Amino acid sequence: MSARGVGRLAAVTLASGLVAAAVLTGAGRAAADDGTTQSQSGASATMNGLKTYGEAVVHGDSGDEQVAAGLFEMSVDGGGMLQTYCVDLHNPTQRDAKYHETSWSGTSLGANKNAGKIRWILQNSYPQVNDLAALARKAGAGSLTEQDAAAGTQVAIWRYSDGADVDAVDPQAEKLADYLEKSADGQNEPQASLTLSPSAVSGRPGALLGPVTVRTNARTVTVVPPADAALSGVRITDRTGKPVTTAQNGTELYFKVPDDAQDGSAELTLQASTTVPVGRALASDGRSQTQILAGSSESTVAATANATWADQGAVLALSADKDCARRGLDVTAANTGDEPFTFELMNTEYTIAADTRRTVTVPLQEDQPYDFTITGPHDLERRFTGVFDCKTQGTDAGLTTQTLSEPSPASVGGTTTANLAATGGDSATGVITGVAIGLVVIGGAVLVILRQRESEQTD
Repeated sequence: MSARGVGRLAAVTLASGLVAAAVLTGAGRAAADDGTTQSQSGASATMNGLKTYGEAVVHGDSGDEQVAAGLFEMSVDGGGMLQTYCVDLHNPTQRDAKYHETSWSGTSLGANKNAGKIRWILQNSYPQVNDLAALARKAGAGSLTEQDAAAGTQVAIWRYSDGADVDAVDPQAEKLADYLEKSADGQNEPQASLTLSPSAVSGRPGALLGPVTVRTNARTVTVVPPADAALSGVRITDRTGKPVTTAQNGTELYFKVPDDAQDGSAELTLQASTTVPVGRALASDGRSQTQILAGSSESTVAATANATWADQGAVLALSADKDCARRGLDVTAANTGDEPFTFELMNTEYTIAADTRRTVTVPLQEDQPYDFTITGPHDLERRFTGVFDCKTQGTDAGLTTQTLSEPSPASVGGTTTANLAATGGDSATGVITGVAIGLVVIGGAVLVILRQRESEQTD
């Protein structure tokens, strides 16, 4: 008798007024607390707030709205600081929001033909260019303060990231914004600070499982073996089976699993200290406006990959990535076993044949929280959580942005900014406003639980 590999993918989204808002804001933290297996790649950081800024006016069909515009700061997990600009004008920024480095394809930048121009602006303006006198001469701006430079740079970015009709309040900052907008030229997406490809592998005991290729701008990377390596005997090696403790860009790593290992899985972690490349996107684990990197100190970055092995049957490597172009979550399943793996998704059954790799896109709506768990043979379980945030809203949606600084942006230049909504730990108003349109689109409650099937074949 042989068992046919059968799996289950359960996708649960809650939407209905306040319940949805609560789930949305807590999604990232819940995932971190319950030990979700979603892989890490690059820098992870916590939002500190808007630190260097001026004022701007956004012109819309419903009138003009005044907002703070400038540089945010984030504290990197493990050490380091990041400076960022917003590329998501009309969404709220949440106090202490958790962010992670990601590719453009996982954000609104992926479908933005002007994303490369935004990177040019970042490379040719403040804070990458800290000679403000020279920058002012190029822009014909007379003189620039740090606040002017930050505001002008943010305004120029918004014109490309959100297609916004926006002007800086300060005349010098406005001249800088115009100069940057007109001069911007397309640039390629920057390399990740640290990532592993693929982030999941599988195979048989006694084999070298991999390769997992290191991609990084760090000079050297520390390889941290699986936590239970002493008991399981699993080692991280090169292609010859020699143990590896450090790696560089392009290094290929393998999981060396003992011949007598019981069916199981293991995870390796890579850590390094480096500067995160300018232009990398930073997405929140919950619902907080997308950022783009403008500057980085020497910072701690990390990446994880996992391996699964079994003596017989289907043996799966599972990973998932947000895909804004395809409007969903790409779930990739690689089956290195000798039997097929079948799962049901949105009332459709998919089969991953033996020795086959396949990607299935789970369709998601904008602003939709997701929580997917895939289970399979040999006690396999992989969970992927987040919020699908791939669009910037039009100006008519109203502004709920730029509210995190100390002092409040409402006091900048002595001008009242009554249209700025309160966000962060003091109130849930900004969150509810930010997701309202998404909830209307989602419409009511959506609950999809896809059943697990088990079948046997008699030889």
